[in-house]
Amino acid sequence: MSAPLPGRTLADLDGDVLAHCAGHLCARDVASLAMACRPLHAAAYCDAVWYRLYREQWPFQQVPRGALGIRELYIRRHTEVHQMKFNDPLSSIYYLDPTESAPSHLMLDRNDVWFSQGPVAKRLSLGWLNMELMETYKSHSARITCMRLFPLINTPLFRSDTHTNEKALVTSSTDRTVCLCWKGQSRCYKGHSGPVTALADKLLGDGEFKVLATGSEDCTIRLWSVSTRAKKHPLISTLHGHEKTLSLLSVAWYVKVWDTMAPPSSVSSSCVGGTHLNSSGPPVAIKCYQSLCYIAAGSEVTAIDLRTMKKASVLALRNQRILSCEMLPSEWLICTGIKDKALLWDIRKSQELANTVAELHSDGPVALLHLDPYKVVTGAPWDGQVHVWETRTGHLVNTLSCNNPVKSAGRSTLSAMAVDGCRIITTGSSTEGSLLHYQDFLRSSVPVASSGKEVSKFWGPQEYDDEDSDDDH
Repeated sequence: MSAPLPGRTLADLDGDVLAHCAGHLCARDVASLAMACRPLHAAAYCDAVWYRLYREQWPFQQVPRGALGIRELYIRRHTEVHQMKFNDPLSSIYYLDPTESAPSHLMLDRNDVWFSQGPVAKRLSLGWLNMELMETYKSHSARITCMRLFPLINTPLFRSDTHTNEKALVTSSTDRTVCLCWKGQSRCYKGHSGPVTALADKLLGDGEFKVLATGSEDCTIRLWSVSTRAKKHPLISTLHGHEKTLSLLSVAWYVKVWDTMAPPSSVSSSCVGGTHLNSSGPPVAIKCYQSLCYIAAGSEVTAIDLRTMKKASVLALRNQRILSCEMLPSEWLICTGIKDKALLWDIRKSQELANTVAELHSDGPVALLHLDPYKVVTGAPWDGQVHVWETRTGHLVNTLSCNNPVKSAGRSTLSAMAVDGCRIITTGSSTEGSLLHYQDFLRSSVPVASSGKEVSKFWGPQEYDDEDSDDDH
């Protein structure tokens, strides 16, 4: 009896066949393919594969000819687009009713824009050159304090597999309620004895059982079941332990900080660990990454080890009150906004050179921030424009107006912004009234003028004098 034939793997295929197979994958999958093994790495680096990806992503952009390979050209173009290094983005304006309040929360998700005005939440649909109002939610009787988007499939409003990729809106309000909304349907959660001020950034739980955490001025955190099996009694537990108003909530996947099995009627503290921050102001940002929790408050960014609930490190700004903060722990970066600039910190170097930062100057207090691996976006309320900086170098690459570029006369303000990849939307007011300005750089072709060679600012220590500190605490 003959021996069985040895098994064949994908790597045993001819290189041309592998390249042909890779030609049917998206860029992310091609990058993953390159990390599998050497034969697949060679197929993933094939110029034919990246030429197709380049043409699919930018069909009207001519592929540059030069020393760089197609893959390198794709990566460079992708980076420049995400850094918004162009003067001709796709732009659209949506004018708001001047009799209504200015938007206070703004979110950008795929082809939808979500924002709140007082007690009302609205959804706009993004078209080619316009934005159209699709839904208005009037579920609250008082001002909305927080907004979140969660997958519809994880909520009791999910009805059909055709809506698997849809998102549901969750809002909290000073009317002491939390509302879950989607396309005319809504569900209200009541139980807090004070205004609801915070919503967790993620849902807790695995599988079909999902839990929403909310925080309130009543100093409690309440856990609500958002599964279809808990329609009548959604409140799972009430967590005690805080002595002041809850302003921010973040979910840490690796550590259990609260005893979520405590009964709702329990008046004893269900907190299993805590720590105090010696800050001069309330928290403005919180971010959990693995076993660490980063909290920005007062003039410090404190890292808490959730396994011990002790301080792991403190990044102090010498009495410079933090107005905004964004964190990218996976890249070891923290960006803080203060009265006249934003400071970009490499937290790996902060232990050795406490003042090693990149300064991102502003014409006003940096109250709005966005940080991702490609760029930092800063905004000041009275500036009427946002500045885009390169994350790696701290170099200013673009300045974007928040007004209608055709009718930009007069002073303007900025009240909110949202960034998603190479897209940005801002809202503010000017002599024309309040408006939303959406800009998409994906198909841009006119680059901004280069200011010369870019050198990383992380290598030069910057000293700050106490005389420059903000005295308005």
